[in-house]
Amino acid sequence: GLLKAKLAKYRAELLEPTGKSGGAGTGFEVQKAGDARISLIGFPSVGKSTLLGKLTHTESAVAGYEYTTLTAIPGVLEYEGVKMQLLDLPGIIEGASQGRGRGRQVVAVAKTSDLIIMMMDATKQLEQRRLLEAELEAIGMRLNKHRPDIVFKKKTAGGINVTVKMTKTDEKAIRMVLSGYKIHNADVMIREDVTIDEFIDVVIGDRKYIPCLYVYNKIDAISLEQMDKLAREPNTAVISCEMDLNLDGLVQRIWEALGLVRVFTKKRGQHPDLTDPVCLRTGSTIEDVCNGIHRSLTANFKYGLVWYGKSARFNAQKVGLLHQVRDEDVVSSTCYLDCSDVNLFLYGSQYSQSRTHARPKVPCRIHMYYIRTLT
Repeated sequence: GLLKAKLAKYRAELLEPTGKSGGAGTGFEVQKAGDARISLIGFPSVGKSTLLGKLTHTESAVAGYEYTTLTAIPGVLEYEGVKMQLLDLPGIIEGASQGRGRGRQVVAVAKTSDLIIMMMDATKQLEQRRLLEAELEAIGMRLNKHRPDIVFKKKTAGGINVTVKMTKTDEKAIRMVLSGYKIHNADVMIREDVTIDEFIDVVIGDRKYIPCLYVYNKIDAISLEQMDKLAREPNTAVISCEMDLNLDGLVQRIWEALGLVRVFTKKRGQHPDLTDPVCLRTGSTIEDVCNGIHRSLTANFKYGLVWYGKSARFNAQKVGLLHQVRDEDVVSSTCYLDCSDVNLFLYGSQYSQSRTHARPKVPCRIHMYYIRTLT
């Protein structure tokens, strides 16, 4: 346990920038846009730029030689009314985690993503996947893993209190790891069976847990048996950009991997607006829906209505802020607005201000909700 803690600490120190100034180069960071960000990661010349063009109709330099893409190229992937930002990142090489081939910049952008698409050549899949996973692991990314259910809190005194019942490690190893990081007073509650490496990740605290979809391109160059074997692996999709094979299936897999839900809003006496959904994470509540439109809705919330959808037991079910919504739910919300404070009145579907010194108008999207004015 102590040895692993020291190794993790030394690796982190090696990965820190040296502080030497280099020449000015093109920046990699791209402003976030859309409801989710997806990064294409892979070795040079595996088809990332071609895939970006096929899915988003964005032009990215494509050629028969390596290192064609030298900076992050963004595109917008649309699916069922949801817009997702797709980034074509420069190809990375072995040693990227130590800075080779501008690998640090590539991985830094990838860490801001909601989903990683690890794109590989189907004819070289085993070697490429092993190297890419090692590079991302070294930089602190944990693919297709969740943060261990561990409560870790430092204290100023009182020693180390460990609540643990595990088979993969023991209390002695936990204490040795904390000692290696010079932590002598802490409360540690471990609620699941974790390894010592997973515990070290929690202590370090800078790990990024991101879902990953393994995409194998150029399946037209391998046999049907090999393709079938790859397609049956978890979190995997097989495609051919050149022949446009299974691109629609890939988009569906991307949507499933992101774990998003679409919530539609409804005006009084009208059909729901199915063209502009509120996009949220799985497990989101009515409160998140309100915050996604305007934060004042939560403060003045009275009740919500789920007109129909998977989360409702019956049509027009009255719900509270903690009600969890599901994909394609149709909802509306009834709120209070204090006239003496906000000075807004509702006439049909339009708002007008009662005084010249009133606050600015609430964003127009609030008109999809019922407003009851108090005097």
